[in-house]
Amino acid sequence: MIRHLPTLTLALAALLSACTHAPETEPAPPAAATPAPVSATAPGLHGQLLGVASGADVELALLAVDLRGRPRQLLGQVRLRGDGAPLPFHLPFTEAASASGQRLELRGRVSHSGRLVQRLPTRTIAELNDQNLGALHLVPAP
Repeated sequence: MIRHLPTLTLALAALLSACTHAPETEPAPPAAATPAPVSATAPGLHGQLLGVASGADVELALLAVDLRGRPRQLLGQVRLRGDGAPLPFHLPFTEAASASGQRLELRGRVSHSGRLVQRLPTRTIAELNDQNLGALHLVPAP
């Protein structure tokens, strides 16, 4: 096992690198992982993102995560395009979504020309209900 450790480490690093540099034209997730369509009046998270560059693509997702921070269920997702001004958002989630025993997190990323440029620091959501989160600040991506 020890003699294969350098090869295993190199393979894992290559896999992680490939995952972080995936092009924007990724295939859609399987239908089972995508929440059902919801109307504009559905319950959701509201607010605005500050500092999104004009022409940048924004992805926000509400996830149920386990104790180790691994995503277990996608509860809602929205894609937006920045215009240089504060960007209002409404992230609907399905009422049938259940996250019992799991932590809820709002995660976000901003890409420009296919490159990750900013991210939303992970934000824990206390309850799965309609709420206004106010102004959310983005930080540069590492």
